[in-house]
Amino acid sequence: MENEEIKNVEGTEEVTIDNKENNEIKIADDVVAVIAGVAVSEVPGVSSMAGGFAGGISEVLSGKKNLAKGIKVEVANKEAKIDVNIIVEYGTRIPDVAFEIQNRVKKSVETMTGLKVLEVNVHVQGVNTNVEETKEETEEEKKED
Repeated sequence: MENEEIKNVEGTEEVTIDNKENNEIKIADDVVAVIAGVAVSEVPGVSSMAGGFAGGISEVLSGKKNLAKGIKVEVANKEAKIDVNIIVEYGTRIPDVAFEIQNRVKKSVETMTGLKVLEVNVHVQGVNTNVEETKEETEEEKKED
Protein backbone atom coordinates (compact mmCIF):
# COMPACT_ATOMS: atom_id res chain seq x y z
CA MET A 1 0.00 0.00 0.00
CA GLU A 2 1.42 3.37 -0.99
CA ASN A 3 1.85 6.18 1.52
CA GLU A 4 -0.44 9.05 0.71
CA GLU A 5 0.23 12.55 1.90
CA ILE A 6 -2.76 14.08 3.65
CA LYS A 7 -2.92 17.84 3.41
CA ASN A 8 -3.62 19.48 6.73
CA VAL A 9 -6.31 22.14 6.78
CA GLU A 10 -4.82 25.39 8.03
CA GLY A 11 -5.37 25.86 11.75
CA THR A 12 -6.16 22.23 12.59
CA GLU A 13 -4.02 19.88 14.59
CA GLU A 14 -3.56 16.19 13.95
CA VAL A 15 -3.22 13.18 16.22
CA THR A 16 -0.66 10.59 15.22
CA ILE A 17 -1.38 6.94 15.96
CA ASP A 18 1.32 4.32 15.38
CA ASN A 19 0.00 1.04 14.10
CA LYS A 20 1.75 -2.35 14.28
CA GLU A 21 3.80 -1.82 11.12
CA ASN A 22 5.38 1.45 12.33
CA ASN A 23 3.25 3.43 9.92
CA GLU A 24 1.40 6.48 11.14
CA ILE A 25 -2.25 7.36 11.02
CA LYS A 26 -2.99 11.05 11.45
CA ILE A 27 -6.40 12.14 12.71
CA ALA A 28 -7.24 15.85 12.78
CA ASP A 29 -8.94 17.27 15.88
CA ASP A 30 -11.76 18.43 13.60
CA VAL A 31 -12.43 14.80 12.64
CA VAL A 32 -12.84 13.86 16.30
CA ALA A 33 -15.15 16.86 16.72
CA VAL A 34 -17.33 15.78 13.78
CA ILE A 35 -17.59 12.23 15.15
CA ALA A 36 -18.67 13.64 18.52
CA GLY A 37 -21.11 16.04 16.81
CA VAL A 38 -22.85 13.25 14.94
CA ALA A 39 -23.15 11.23 18.16
CA VAL A 40 -24.66 14.22 20.01
CA SER A 41 -27.14 14.97 17.23
CA GLU A 42 -28.59 11.46 17.60
CA VAL A 43 -29.46 11.94 21.29
CA PRO A 44 -33.17 12.60 21.98
CA GLY A 45 -33.73 15.85 23.87
CA VAL A 46 -30.93 17.80 22.18
CA SER A 47 -32.49 20.73 20.34
CA SER A 48 -29.27 22.00 18.76
CA MET A 49 -25.60 22.60 19.29
CA ALA A 50 -24.55 25.91 20.84
CA GLY A 51 -21.73 27.40 18.82
CA GLY A 52 -20.16 30.81 18.66
CA PHE A 53 -21.15 33.69 16.43
CA ALA A 54 -18.45 32.88 13.86
CA GLY A 55 -19.68 29.30 13.55
CA GLY A 56 -23.21 30.48 12.81
CA ILE A 57 -22.03 32.92 10.15
CA SER A 58 -19.87 30.33 8.37
CA GLU A 59 -22.78 27.88 8.43
CA VAL A 60 -25.09 30.44 6.79
CA LEU A 61 -22.54 31.48 4.17
CA SER A 62 -21.48 27.95 3.21
CA GLY A 63 -25.00 26.53 3.32
CA LYS A 64 -23.64 23.42 5.04
CA LYS A 65 -24.43 22.20 8.51
CA ASN A 66 -21.33 22.35 10.70
CA LEU A 67 -21.25 18.99 12.49
CA ALA A 68 -18.45 20.13 14.78
CA LYS A 69 -20.37 23.21 15.95
CA GLY A 70 -20.32 23.59 19.73
CA ILE A 71 -17.65 20.95 20.25
CA LYS A 72 -14.13 21.53 21.54
CA VAL A 73 -11.60 18.70 21.38
CA GLU A 74 -8.22 18.44 23.09
CA VAL A 75 -6.10 15.45 22.09
CA ALA A 76 -2.72 14.54 23.56
CA ASN A 77 -0.88 11.23 23.92
CA LYS A 78 -3.68 9.19 22.32
CA GLU A 79 -6.15 10.55 24.88
CA ALA A 80 -9.03 12.96 24.26
CA LYS A 81 -10.98 15.47 26.30
CA ILE A 82 -14.19 16.69 24.69
CA ASP A 83 -16.43 19.63 25.62
CA VAL A 84 -19.95 19.68 24.18
CA ASN A 85 -22.17 22.79 24.22
CA ILE A 86 -25.85 22.07 23.67
CA ILE A 87 -29.33 23.54 23.80
CA VAL A 88 -31.89 21.11 25.20
CA GLU A 89 -35.57 20.78 24.31
CA TYR A 90 -38.03 22.08 26.87
CA GLY A 91 -39.44 19.30 29.05
CA THR A 92 -36.52 16.90 28.79
CA ARG A 93 -34.64 15.72 31.86
CA ILE A 94 -31.22 17.37 31.52
CA PRO A 95 -29.19 14.84 33.58
CA ASP A 96 -30.52 11.98 31.42
CA VAL A 97 -29.68 13.83 28.19
CA ALA A 98 -26.18 14.69 29.44
CA PHE A 99 -25.51 11.09 30.54
CA GLU A 100 -26.62 9.75 27.15
CA ILE A 101 -24.40 12.29 25.35
CA GLN A 102 -21.39 11.26 27.43
CA ASN A 103 -21.94 7.57 26.70
CA ARG A 104 -22.55 7.98 22.96
CA VAL A 105 -19.66 10.39 22.37
CA LYS A 106 -17.20 8.24 24.31
CA LYS A 107 -18.24 5.07 22.52
CA SER A 108 -18.23 6.65 19.04
CA VAL A 109 -14.87 8.39 19.36
CA GLU A 110 -13.12 5.41 20.96
CA THR A 111 -14.54 2.96 18.42
CA MET A 112 -13.77 5.04 15.33
CA THR A 113 -10.40 6.56 16.28
CA GLY A 114 -8.81 4.24 18.81
CA LEU A 115 -8.25 7.20 21.15
CA LYS A 116 -9.03 6.87 24.85
CA VAL A 117 -11.66 9.42 25.87
CA LEU A 118 -10.87 10.71 29.36
CA GLU A 119 -13.62 13.32 29.66
CA VAL A 120 -16.85 14.31 27.95
CA ASN A 121 -18.03 17.54 29.55
CA VAL A 122 -21.57 18.62 28.68
CA HIS A 123 -22.37 22.33 28.94
CA VAL A 124 -26.08 23.20 28.66
CA GLN A 125 -26.21 26.68 27.13
CA GLY A 126 -29.98 27.07 26.86
CA VAL A 127 -33.45 25.58 26.56
CA ASN A 128 -35.50 25.63 23.36
CA THR A 129 -39.04 26.60 24.33
CA ASN A 130 -40.33 26.76 20.74
CA VAL A 131 -41.39 23.13 21.05
CA GLU A 132 -44.31 24.09 23.30
CA GLU A 133 -45.39 26.94 21.02
CA THR A 134 -45.50 24.61 18.01
CA LYS A 135 -47.68 22.11 19.91
CA GLU A 136 -50.07 24.86 21.02
CA GLU A 137 -50.37 26.23 17.47
CA THR A 138 -51.16 22.76 16.14
CA GLU A 139 -53.87 22.25 18.77
CA GLU A 140 -55.42 25.66 17.99
CA GLU A 141 -55.47 24.89 14.27
CA LYS A 142 -57.31 21.61 14.94
CA LYS A 143 -59.93 23.44 17.02
CA GLU A 144 -60.54 25.98 14.23
CA ASP A 145 -61.20 23.24 11.62
